[in-house]
Amino acid sequence: MALNLMLMGLPGAGKGTQAEKIVDQYHIPHISTGDIFRAAMKNNTPMGIEAKSYIDKGELVPDEVTNGIVKERLAKDDVNDGYMLDGFPRNMAQAEALETFGAELGKPLNCVINIHVDPESLMERLTGRYICRNCGATYHKIFNPTKVEGTCDRCGEHEFYQREDDKPETVKNRLDVNIKMNTPLLDFYKKQGILHEVDGNQDIDKVFADIKAVLDQIN
Repeated sequence: MALNLMLMGLPGAGKGTQAEKIVDQYHIPHISTGDIFRAAMKNNTPMGIEAKSYIDKGELVPDEVTNGIVKERLAKDDVNDGYMLDGFPRNMAQAEALETFGAELGKPLNCVINIHVDPESLMERLTGRYICRNCGATYHKIFNPTKVEGTCDRCGEHEFYQREDDKPETVKNRLDVNIKMNTPLLDFYKKQGILHEVDGNQDIDKVFADIKAVLDQIN
């Protein structure tokens, strides 16, 4: 059976790392919406031209255009033996469209993996990064602190800063938005019986071993 997979997880849950491992192990195309948007625009496909008209104006690409671009991608022969969706669907309208065109193409989704990490741990992971103002060396309060507190290992300076993206209020807002967006999707796929939750609070290799155990039952 083809492995038609969607990967979910909040920012910082380790989705990117696991996506690479899945592709290496199962040799299925990694379909990230960002990548296929860029490819569709570069190749001037009708949907690509339409998407570009919104992106150039700094507007969000409407669902029907996003759906069209993903459908174009799933119609290609290299996904006949499986695929991994990343960043799509992002809402219920997209999920319902995927149901329809997935069935039309004979490539319906048959597995959704959610890498679950509780939001408090993600706050810790995502807000812990800080940077030396002098040389740009990057540290993390928990995972990669400076050897001597308050002193850069590389240049010996003492002034550090956080990027806007790493500040607690920005991170909290990003997590809240993603939780709100993901919750209906998780419920939808749970009802279909294709949702598998994997504990993302473990070592990277253990997370992958858990994912592999799920995928090997399907593949």
